[in-house]
Amino acid sequence: MQVFAILPAAGLGTRMAGPQPKGPNDQNPTSGAPPKQFLALDGVPILIHSLRAFAAVKRVTAIYVAVRKAEMDRVQAQIIEYGFAGKVCMVEGGDNRQESVANALAAVPASDEDVVLVHDAVRPLIDAATIERTIDAVVENGAAIVGLPAVDTIKQVERTAHGALITSTIPREFVVLAQTPQGFRYGLLQRAFAEATADGFVGTDEASVVERAGHPVAVVHGSQVNLKITQPGDLELAEFYLRQRGRRE
Repeated sequence: MQVFAILPAAGLGTRMAGPQPKGPNDQNPTSGAPPKQFLALDGVPILIHSLRAFAAVKRVTAIYVAVRKAEMDRVQAQIIEYGFAGKVCMVEGGDNRQESVANALAAVPASDEDVVLVHDAVRPLIDAATIERTIDAVVENGAAIVGLPAVDTIKQVERTAHGALITSTIPREFVVLAQTPQGFRYGLLQRAFAEATADGFVGTDEASVVERAGHPVAVVHGSQVNLKITQPGDLELAEFYLRQRGRRE
């Protein structure tokens, strides 16, 4: 059994603002600021932190990163600079996450029973133990995602012109907050994606596409540290977590 990791990294990161790192590899040819996956975290691009996490797991056969065509030279240079040549492959990303993952799936030399993990490129603090648990859960269940139990009370709302009105309270025991990696048997994910494409369905994540195909998806317990870098404050929090991790190691 082989394990492949896919990191969709073609997003533009429009919610991220603030000062941007400068350097020969940090210039975005399509805008004045680099997408968030290229921002520096402890002096290293966020994307590289994410790649390192999967490269450190021996069960991972290869890593595929989907990037915009305009970013391919930048990413190729970083792959070489940080010693990932031969382990990381690039594919061209699509207009949305689902297209990017589909492009990577088409390039992966996998059989139906192999495992495919999809991970947000901007979750740089994923740890090897969680990746390993996700692989094990996919082997057992065919599909699994990392998730966190909800801590806050969850309200369902109806959107209005002036904001929102609560329509119900959802018991927290029925809710998890989805993280990544999300893992699947290759054949299952390919079939679910093909059905979604045929029907014009675009999911919010890979699990939603597989759920739609009628396959149950298991949940692996995640961590608050496995945060998604979305806004400037997230970068500061990730720096803090990274320093704490360094002190423990």
